[in-house]
Amino acid sequence: MDIVFRGAKVVDGTGVEGRIADVGIADGRIAEIGSGVTGARVIDATGLVLCPGFIDMHSHSDLRVLAEPDHLAKVSQGVTTEVLGQDGLSYAPVNDEVLAAMRAQLAGWNDDPPGFDWNWRSVGEYLDRLDQGIAVNAAYLVPQGTVRMMHVGWDDRPATESEMAAMKSTVDKSLDEGAFGLSSGLTYTPGMYADTAELVELCRVVGARGGYYSPHHRSYGAGALEAYAEMVDVSRRADCPLHLAHATMNFPVNKGKAGDLLTLLDAAIDDGADITLDTYPYLPGATYLSALLPSWVSAGGPDAAVARLSDVDTRERIRAELEEIGSDGNHGVVMDWRTIEINGVRHERNAALVGHTVAESAAARGIAPAELYFDVLVDERLGTSCLMHIGHEDNVRAIMRHRTHTGGSDGLLVGDRPHPRAWGTFPRYLGRYVRELGVLGLEECVAHLTGRPARRLGLTGRGLVREGFAADLVLFDPETVADTATFDQPRQRALGLPYVLVNGVAVIDDDRPTGAAPGGSLRRGNR
Repeated sequence: MDIVFRGAKVVDGTGVEGRIADVGIADGRIAEIGSGVTGARVIDATGLVLCPGFIDMHSHSDLRVLAEPDHLAKVSQGVTTEVLGQDGLSYAPVNDEVLAAMRAQLAGWNDDPPGFDWNWRSVGEYLDRLDQGIAVNAAYLVPQGTVRMMHVGWDDRPATESEMAAMKSTVDKSLDEGAFGLSSGLTYTPGMYADTAELVELCRVVGARGGYYSPHHRSYGAGALEAYAEMVDVSRRADCPLHLAHATMNFPVNKGKAGDLLTLLDAAIDDGADITLDTYPYLPGATYLSALLPSWVSAGGPDAAVARLSDVDTRERIRAELEEIGSDGNHGVVMDWRTIEINGVRHERNAALVGHTVAESAAARGIAPAELYFDVLVDERLGTSCLMHIGHEDNVRAIMRHRTHTGGSDGLLVGDRPHPRAWGTFPRYLGRYVRELGVLGLEECVAHLTGRPARRLGLTGRGLVREGFAADLVLFDPETVADTATFDQPRQRALGLPYVLVNGVAVIDDDRPTGAAPGGSLRRGNR
């Protein structure tokens, strides 16, 4: 054996009770589970838990995993596999024009690093780029909004028959190149311009190829239950498995209503629907600041949006929709500027806004909140990120107990003060919700974060501690594992995870990052 973990409590990812055993690793795989296993390096794991590496089912590391291949934010919390291409917006497949638009639109999520080599256009080429060396394994979803941008543009209208055929062909080709399914961002432009019938047509392609659909649906606020019901309907009509991204019930209108969502999902599952979901264990959400705008503002692309935001009369129309009606970008809820905290800006001149709500910064400048909001978006050309303080603890706990729940960080890794979920999601589950609160049992929680998401992805050799499986492993102390990242200091490493292995190579070794990059792309059909 190359490495042996001796005397660990092995929690294998199936949900069954852990047992004490030695685990030997050779040639990147779990070679032996038993007693008296010997090897070149033996690590005393007495009192510690050895489990599969965590699978982040909703990640926004599409660029950072390349720009920072050691990927400390994720490997330091035990993540060994991530699912990229989320919320219907990412960087493949693209043409030159769409890539330029994506770089602008997603700057608040992923930055737009100067001098970065954008040497891909297709999904296959992007996955090839990942294979040049990254710290984790990465699966990819075809982003529906990006595909729509390529073939329909930024227009708020139904796709024509020829455009629909082109989108279906692009999705099919991307699946052929290794994508695991399709994502949507139905509160983000231009993906939100697609109607239900269009989504069904695309999902039929995905379902026929053995993939799954992962939507950020049309509302997490005033129309949340209707939006979830639409996604269940799409899944059934298309015969395509459904995985609900960051499945929360947010805003004051949904306080205490997690049970309504779970009743809806359980009824569909009991009737034969294939549905899973993921959540993060925090209350605030995070996105780019311009996402809150009414959808019509972004028609035509980023330049057109900035032009509208610069016009006095159009600003008043937007303000009224935000503050008096409730824009579709803000999930149909009337804007409360006290809940929107700017947490990342592109220009130093706006640094004083970071860590403060729009309401606070507007009061400090003696202007209306909407005016500050518009000014910032224009000055930053939409490249600003924000936190949305809109969650409810009772909803978070109820949903994470669901029988199909998995973990997803939804973590943004850039900005001055990114959401701490990017560094703390998985140890927070184990520390706060298992050890401190007892919301989940240890073995149950590990299954939520490992074996269960592996089944959704169809990974036949990962996600369990089992002989012959890839040695994606985490050794942690159940008494001390905890997140330390906070909203004030979000880039803080977790405690109590001294060893993390990806494909048998230590990326965290005796609590020290190694800088190794043993990961690469996972491709549908070759997992």
